[in-house]
Amino acid sequence: MKANYQRGGGQSMNAMLQQAQRMQEEMAALQEDLDGREYEVSAGGGAVTVKINGKKQILALDIQPEVVDPDDIETLSDILVAAVNEAIKRVEDTNNAEMSKMTGALGMPGIPGLF
Repeated sequence: MKANYQRGGGQSMNAMLQQAQRMQEEMAALQEDLDGREYEVSAGGGAVTVKINGKKQILALDIQPEVVDPDDIETLSDILVAAVNEAIKRVEDTNNAEMSKMTGALGMPGIPGLF
C-alpha cells in the first residue's frame, strides 16, 4: 500500500527533515554545554561544599575540620546528604530551565522526559 502525503499548504518533507536535524544539533550542543557546567553548593553554614558538574558527577567534596566530630557522625552525614541533594537539584533545575527555553523557542514546550 502506498502512503499518500499531502504537500499543499505545508512544508515539504525535505524541509521538515532539515529543520528536525537542525533542532537535534542545537539540542545536542545545549546538552554538551549543560554537561560541561560546574556548580558549587554549600550546606551547614559552609561546613560542607560540593562541586558537581552538569552530568551530576561529584568533582570535589570539601569538609571543614570543625564539623568532623567522631562523637556526632550523624550530623556530618546529614550535612553531606543535604549538600549533595541540593547540588543535584541545582543541576536538574538549570538543565530543565535551559531545555524549556530551547523547546519553547522551537515551538515544542513541555516535552516530558528529556532529563
